[in-house]
Amino acid sequence: MSPQLALLVNPAARGGRTLRLLEPVARRLRAGGAELSVVVGDDAADALERACTAVAERPDALVAFGGDGLVHLAVQAVAGTDVPLGIIPAGTGNDIAAALGVPCKDPVAAARVVLRMKSRLVDAARIRAGHTEELFAGVVCCGFDSRVNERANRLTWPPGMGRYLRAMAEELRSFRPIPFRVTFDGDEVVEREAMLVAVANTRSYGAGMRVCPDALPDDGLLDVMMVGAISKGEFLRVFPSVYRGTHVGHRAVSVRRVRSVRLEAADVVAYADGERVGPVPVECQVRPGALRVIV
Repeated sequence: MSPQLALLVNPAARGGRTLRLLEPVARRLRAGGAELSVVVGDDAADALERACTAVAERPDALVAFGGDGLVHLAVQAVAGTDVPLGIIPAGTGNDIAAALGVPCKDPVAAARVVLRMKSRLVDAARIRAGHTEELFAGVVCCGFDSRVNERANRLTWPPGMGRYLRAMAEELRSFRPIPFRVTFDGDEVVEREAMLVAVANTRSYGAGMRVCPDALPDDGLLDVMMVGAISKGEFLRVFPSVYRGTHVGHRAVSVRRVRSVRLEAADVVAYADGERVGPVPVECQVRPGALRVIV
């Protein structure tokens, strides 16, 4: 029987440059017997509404054609349903897809994975900030990295990752360690100045930064990584090691595995899967097996 696929597309992924990949991907899916309905929203809110409508019609899968931001949106639509999520990576950052073993450099190969329709259950996590509540599949960042995100989102140049590198250099000039209050599993409280705190369901963010290298998407736990207060010079020396995941051996870095965590700090905004959630305080709680994904 031909799979019925709802293909959720982000036309702005990589500044619109990935749209040229849509036709060969759609052609491969149709050649494999799939029947496609393409879902495109005018903005994020409209795309989410359209994705939820598509899921309500019970396709065999909702397939996100884009980066982590679009996967984040798709998670909101499929979580708690029996409609699996397929991913065809086509964004600047494809960290969630990479954690699930989906080919990230070849969208047509990822389309072949979707056509096999082999799925597994993985965890998601709920994040609550004020009156905002949503799910995430990857990593929540709070601190230096989220401030870089805030700054990068205000820039119009350069394009792509260059914008984040510029924002990082500018943020570092004025950055000071942030006093955090972190509550693990509702009882243990740690108060500490930190450069950043990350809450991870999967191992990486930011196009390959292995912030929590041992995080697993199906262990029913969240990895919480804190980088304590260090000098800017030392921070710059340690930073490149995040791409290998070896930063966790630094004396200022700690990692805890928990089911829930509450982060409190002043003048900090939380980002989940690269998407802005809202000002801290935030609470994160794992939801084991909340997502069925095609892998």
